Amino acid sequence: MHREFLMGNEAMALGALAAGVNVVAGYPGTPSTEVLETVARRRGEGVYVEWSVNEKAALEVAAGAAYAGARALVTMKQVGLNVASDPLMSLSYIGVKGGLVVLVADDPGPISSQTEQDTRTFAAYAKLPILDPSSPSEAYQMMGEAFDLSEELGCPVIVRPTTRVDHGYEDVEVADACEWVRHDPEGFVRDPSRWVIFPALSVRAHAAIEARDAALAERLSSYARNTIHQTAGPGAHPRLGIATHGISATYVAENLSEKDDVRVLRVAAPYPFPEPLAADFLDGLDEVLCVEELDPVIERALVATCGRRGLSVKIRGKLTGDIQPSGENTVESVGCAIDSFLGRKDVRELVPGGPSPRAVPHEPDEPVARPCEQDCLSTEKDLPAPPTLPIRPPVLCAGCPHRASFYAVKRAMRGRKTLFCGDIGCYTLGNAKPLDMVDTCLCMGAGINIAQGVTHVEPDTAAFAFVGDSTFFASGITGVVNAFYNQANMTLVVLDNSTTAMTGHQPHPGTGRTMMGQVVEKVSIERVLRAIGLTVVETVDPLDHERAVETVRRVADEPGVKAIIFRSPCVVLARPKARSTVDAEKCVGCQRCVRELGCPALVPDAATGKVRIDPAQCTGCTLCEQICPTHAISGGERL
Repeated sequence: MHREFLMGNEAMALGALAAGVNVVAGYPGTPSTEVLETVARRRGEGVYVEWSVNEKAALEVAAGAAYAGARALVTMKQVGLNVASDPLMSLSYIGVKGGLVVLVADDPGPISSQTEQDTRTFAAYAKLPILDPSSPSEAYQMMGEAFDLSEELGCPVIVRPTTRVDHGYEDVEVADACEWVRHDPEGFVRDPSRWVIFPALSVRAHAAIEARDAALAERLSSYARNTIHQTAGPGAHPRLGIATHGISATYVAENLSEKDDVRVLRVAAPYPFPEPLAADFLDGLDEVLCVEELDPVIERALVATCGRRGLSVKIRGKLTGDIQPSGENTVESVGCAIDSFLGRKDVRELVPGGPSPRAVPHEPDEPVARPCEQDCLSTEKDLPAPPTLPIRPPVLCAGCPHRASFYAVKRAMRGRKTLFCGDIGCYTLGNAKPLDMVDTCLCMGAGINIAQGVTHVEPDTAAFAFVGDSTFFASGITGVVNAFYNQANMTLVVLDNSTTAMTGHQPHPGTGRTMMGQVVEKVSIERVLRAIGLTVVETVDPLDHERAVETVRRVADEPGVKAIIFRSPCVVLARPKARSTVDAEKCVGCQRCVRELGCPALVPDAATGKVRIDPAQCTGCTLCEQICPTHAISGGERL
């Protein structure tokens, strides 16, 4: 160990390196920027670091690395969290394997931001643990604690410094480079039931998160950095208390002495709120002043604690006009509020704009008249049991070109170490057996960046990222820019069916028409990719099976970022008139078509083992015809 005089951002960077971070991604934004820059300057061998094209891409790259068991850090400022909120909300549900720390630097004031946002509130919204350091040295130590907590809980953990912690300096005791933790990731382990987000997974995950956070609130009550301190000594019996956090805790300490008989609660982990510790703090008190910046997070939590536990303690703070409702706290503004609270001397009006608005009392709405529930129920007794409904899991439509695309990639890459990152759309259903071609799915556009994150940990993996044409325009382009700029090695697969199929076939920039019915110039996916800088961009019809397989094999072996566009119209919009049929004499009952494609139009006969085709579902796409080893299927018509 040795001591260095460090900026808070430098301290957090060294804290992450000492904790064994493997991958660091971020987007620059004051007051967070120096964290990633320090990592880049002082990293050891094997630590990957990048400036991503935006915060969403950075978080997704870090998530991919954490899926592979790496310790990953992503850095941003509070407004950048808005950009990263899509993957963050889903990561809360789907979780991670390696430690994932999301460092979000808040900017009270604001000094160099568009908004005053409080990431403590966002953490509660996302249901993710958050740590709130009060000094550079504590921020250094919290980084290691955050990684440990993230790995233990299997979820991201937010660390939320503010400007005065980020840019403040302190003499910090730090580990020597030879003492840094060496973290060796296990690698990505395929488990679609864990890494592919579906409604059923979300339902289970939400229930588990609520139970976890309730237990974590109890546990955080004994977290060493959540503290209760009495200025007049442990034997005193104060009637007044101050609850605070972050840099404001430092300002409170500077304004108190042993002459002030007051109890101080310092909340270093504001979510899940450590209510048992807060209850101990409130015991015997008459009034509490909550000194915090931005949102009244602690104040609201203490009011709720009093309500749940029947405590008659007056809670004062922003909501009562005792603390300024906005802006950055200072030593002087906090001292003024404490002077007023403790009655130490006469003070001027604390809040320039007066007390914060309160809710206007109003009479409760008239109850809505509802019919008696019994009127809606049958009075008949001994009703027959309803029939058992067949299980109908969601599947790709019969004739869907995405099935052919997935199958071509699967055949081409058979026997090789591969990763298949999916995305949001019809093609998420490619995860179902027998295709089994979606290893991850997080949020729109995320698959492209997750593939990059995994390959930073496992460079020997042939990574594919599948994205639809509509999703490509919605949020996929930035991921491709990020991959090209940061020299990733992966294959982008655009599944272009010329519509936004899953939500009802709405137009998008690649369709050549608008919602107003105007015919406009199509935005070419090929030209966009080549403009980014990709030199290998190939377009192929997925229903031309052998050519599709050959294209995948050839393109996948190219270095860097390359793209395959599988273009074939959605079968709902362009349906051939011909239908495929099976020649029962030629069919040998091998059922290869059923086992490998899973098309709902293919129906095996339980008695003979041979296959027939349901004409009501068949679209005549010819894919089954092309793979039948005995050429028993014919009659279809490929568009």
